[in-house]
Amino acid sequence: MRNFIQTSDARTLDNAVQDHFIPAEAPWSGIVRKGQTIRIEDSYGQQAIDTLFYRADDFSERYSNQDTMRAQGAAYVGVGTRVISSEGNVMLRMTADSCGRHDTSAGACSCESNTVRFGHATKYLHACRDNFLLEVSKHGMSKRDIVPNINFFMNVPIKPNGEMTIVDGISAPGDYVEMVADMDVLCVISNCPQINNPCNGFDPTPIRVLIWNAEG
Repeated sequence: MRNFIQTSDARTLDNAVQDHFIPAEAPWSGIVRKGQTIRIEDSYGQQAIDTLFYRADDFSERYSNQDTMRAQGAAYVGVGTRVISSEGNVMLRMTADSCGRHDTSAGACSCESNTVRFGHATKYLHACRDNFLLEVSKHGMSKRDIVPNINFFMNVPIKPNGEMTIVDGISAPGDYVEMVADMDVLCVISNCPQINNPCNGFDPTPIRVLIWNAEG
């Protein structure tokens, strides 16, 4: 299901205050100030983008997938979702989504999970948890600070009995989500390097992140 919400005409590439190209398989982090809009773009399509948020002035407050799902009464993230913190505060609000399917239950791939799911030959392949650890360490955090994340553009159907599986993504080249920050947040991204399941179409690709100041 595609649920396109038109972005504001006032936001253009020329007036973005930040514009980042994130290579395939790479991590990234940056501050989004209160009132700013962040756009996360799946530039080539079918690319899972693992994402975490932390309160910029207190990293102990961070994204909570349980509270986010409970607050909206839905298993997926979409337009209107309030991204809720571990302290019950609204961190961001999703205002635009051209794809319509974003998971927040399946978590991030790791060397350990790759080994369990795909065999010992995959143990040393790059994984999102490595990316997250590398990026949060730049901000004085450790693996203890990595919590369950949002998987933008990752297609994870959930069966009535609660079973879920990762299947082919539905995002097209250029699909994006936009969120407006309700507080200053640190955004941490792992551009997923997974090649053993279809979350990236078995071919990880670059993505783009843009940030605009508040309109008006």
